[in-house]
Amino acid sequence: MDLTSSTIKSLHQGLKEKQFSAAEVTEAYLKEIKKRDKDLGAYLAIDRDGALSTAQRVDEIIARGGPIGQLAGIPLAIKDNILIEGRPATAGSKILKDYTAAYDATVVEKLKQENAVLLGKTNLDEFAMGSSTENSGYKITKNPHDLSRVPGGSSGGSAVAVAANMAAGALGSDTGGSIRQPAGFCGVVGLKPTYGAVSRYGLVALASSLDQIGPLTKTVEDAAILFGAIAGHDKNDSTSVLGASYEGLFEPRLEDLRKLTIGIPEEYFVEGLDNEVAESINEVQKSLEGAGFKFKKISLPHTKYALSVYYIILPAEASTNLARYDGIRYGTRGGASNLMNLYEENRGEGFGPEVKRRIILGTFVLSAGYYDAYYSKAQRVRTLVKQDFEEAFKSVDVILAPTAPTPAFKIGEKTTNPLEMYLSDALTLPVNLAGLPGVSVPVKGREDKLPIGFQLIGKPFCEADILGVGRVYEGL
Repeated sequence: MDLTSSTIKSLHQGLKEKQFSAAEVTEAYLKEIKKRDKDLGAYLAIDRDGALSTAQRVDEIIARGGPIGQLAGIPLAIKDNILIEGRPATAGSKILKDYTAAYDATVVEKLKQENAVLLGKTNLDEFAMGSSTENSGYKITKNPHDLSRVPGGSSGGSAVAVAANMAAGALGSDTGGSIRQPAGFCGVVGLKPTYGAVSRYGLVALASSLDQIGPLTKTVEDAAILFGAIAGHDKNDSTSVLGASYEGLFEPRLEDLRKLTIGIPEEYFVEGLDNEVAESINEVQKSLEGAGFKFKKISLPHTKYALSVYYIILPAEASTNLARYDGIRYGTRGGASNLMNLYEENRGEGFGPEVKRRIILGTFVLSAGYYDAYYSKAQRVRTLVKQDFEEAFKSVDVILAPTAPTPAFKIGEKTTNPLEMYLSDALTLPVNLAGLPGVSVPVKGREDKLPIGFQLIGKPFCEADILGVGRVYEGL
């Protein structure tokens, strides 16, 4: 059995049946990282000692005949904007190069309680601002299917770690598609949960009304397992929802799933959508129709405004959240002669060009005289985007759409044109504006080609529906 290409489910089964030890599994993944990551650049830091220590603890529990959960001994990677106590947390930025986390994020605390093996921290676009993982302050991550192409972003490191068998699963964060788009580009499964389903406590904030932590995995079933472990109310996060239930998450009933109607939004199939992507989504629809699902055409008329709205709201919230990186609380104080110089030196040297661009834009749209013209108006249009989905969900249960307009593009292809780069997220960000769950699933039959992902969007807290439909497709 090839341990590094195995799923979370099969690794758990093998550990329970004592086919191999957790230490053997962890060593296999660490060996794969050593062999492959110098070319791919998925990881920023590896915690070899911590990973092997956890694996040893799991082996001792198994030797005693004790029970183990589904994530016990499973090697996972964590995006480097999610805090692990005592470990570096750079958020991909030079301004945090010397920062060590003082506490665990709630999702990390939950994984530690499950005795999951945390291999290390993965690369990302600086402060999660980007669609290609080219904006990291440390390195460029490469797509394992073609080293000349991007892996997507901002959770590119996590997607590559899973796709290249350097982790059994990973956590990323999704503010406008940052889990789903790299999942689509790398040929793995990426789930952006409903806003409020997973605690954001211990996530380095980008845009607080949009951010959500979620899993990247090899299969839809694994995504359900990892999501089930991290979901739930947290008193440390005021936006976390109390009482959400996910019936059918682990054991979807086919007869119930087949009663779901799937919507096809006409606005997602417009000019600019790559022909190969359009054809792939067509094939997915035919496969699901063959499995007994009904389809219906729907309209989400305000989708065309989503990109503009997103790039007003996100920079506004980012400029506010990033104000704390002033060189006093975070960053290096340096030898500045006065306070203004200290701010200028730390923020000037610590932030990369994309972060500076968004801070300037965000500060502008929040400034006196422009707040009503831009930010306030964008929030009103955001409500219209949300209402479009609410209207659509009166007649359908799930929405099928492409994850990204194109397959993975070449490294350097869009770095000089920010607008073109922003368009990479045009099909994912409406889900964040509306706070809905969305999962990217790889289109089958593309083993020798660049991966393409399709997106299933669900009603709030109906992750079980989209993951269930995804599992049906996976099993066809």
